[in-house]
Amino acid sequence: MNRDHFSFSLQEAQQLDQQDVLSRFKDEFYINQDCLYLDGNSLGLLSRRAERSLLESLEDWKTLGIDGWMKGFHPWFTLAEKLGEKTAPLIGALPSETIVTGSITTNIHQLVSSFYQPAGTRTKILADALTFPSDIYALQSQLQLRGYDPRNHLIQVPSRDGRFIEEDDIITAMTEDVALILLPSVLYRSGQLLDIRRIAQEAQSRGIILGIDAAHSIGAIPHQFHDWGVDFAVWCNYKYLNSGPGGVGGLFVHQKHRGQLPGLAGWFSSTKEKQFDMEYTLSPAETAGAFQIGTPHILSMAPLIGSLELFEEATIERIREKSLQLTNYMMHLIEHELSSFGFNIANPREEARRGGHVSIEHPDAIRICKSLKEHQIIPDYRSPNIIRLAPVALYTSFVDVWSAVQKIKIIMTEKQYEKFENKRETVA
Repeated sequence: MNRDHFSFSLQEAQQLDQQDVLSRFKDEFYINQDCLYLDGNSLGLLSRRAERSLLESLEDWKTLGIDGWMKGFHPWFTLAEKLGEKTAPLIGALPSETIVTGSITTNIHQLVSSFYQPAGTRTKILADALTFPSDIYALQSQLQLRGYDPRNHLIQVPSRDGRFIEEDDIITAMTEDVALILLPSVLYRSGQLLDIRRIAQEAQSRGIILGIDAAHSIGAIPHQFHDWGVDFAVWCNYKYLNSGPGGVGGLFVHQKHRGQLPGLAGWFSSTKEKQFDMEYTLSPAETAGAFQIGTPHILSMAPLIGSLELFEEATIERIREKSLQLTNYMMHLIEHELSSFGFNIANPREEARRGGHVSIEHPDAIRICKSLKEHQIIPDYRSPNIIRLAPVALYTSFVDVWSAVQKIKIIMTEKQYEKFENKRETVA
């Protein structure tokens, strides 16, 4: 899309929708017709297929009881592995490298406890100063469990501008005392996409373990974690993958680490053939399944069965292409319609550095978000002054984007936001 060719009209948005090869997928989702949902980077919407697969798993429980482990629509005993196989193409992994299990923070604890092996002077963990706080809590805990002071052993690469992290600064911080790195693929506030391939190459050349938090990229951006040599990755499935609130997370462990014992072992860490032998010596799986801990949360996993069908049909490559078109269109509309109201676009403009959402800054961001919700437009607020808007490729149209920006223009022109208190809700 070339900005010079935009007319910024409703008719143009309608024409873009007519050209959209993914437009049919919008009908797969439950969408309130009076609502414009732009918060799929926090919680994706329910699809009809996800609802169906959840109901099928409930039917298995209802009709089979304990036999649901091996029989039924979706046998529970191997469900985590089967979903891992279906997830693998989204991140460029081998099926054996991927498993659906745990929550994102639990999986961070699992993999850091497995791969953080301080020795000699190589004892520090490297992260960034803009990452999601839960990741830092987990890293601090892991250091403390090993007897290290996080104030001295957790390095957080600073941001030069409060928005972005420069890859050069990350690489400079890869000193000889760093044992492990954990970075986000996409920064949750600004939507910056890090150059994971470059970072992985630099980490490998220094003998440093690299982990990636892909929460804000999986389902929106294709990766090649296997080919890039990423050591491990974690993610949640309830954002762009639309698995439902609190849906089970996932993890990736590169096959070069096959045979690595899990730091936190449990009975589902076992190879499937030996699991019910009930021996007191663990026989760990030779796949990512070794990093499972306890019994899979079947009813939280079940919606992902149907959701991943949609991704198989749409393909992550076409999803990324449309996502870039949507965010590009939204940015140009914001600049054209809202430039006089004090908004700043806080996400990267370059496609190679941009994730799946648009971040805009404004001093009254909290009040504007409240006014948007009053108008049935669902945004996302992030402290201190960021409005995140996520046009999700599978269920957001160009007309939706156009309508949302027009509504913001009305709110700002009429100063409707001024009636709201400048205080965020408990859940922002």
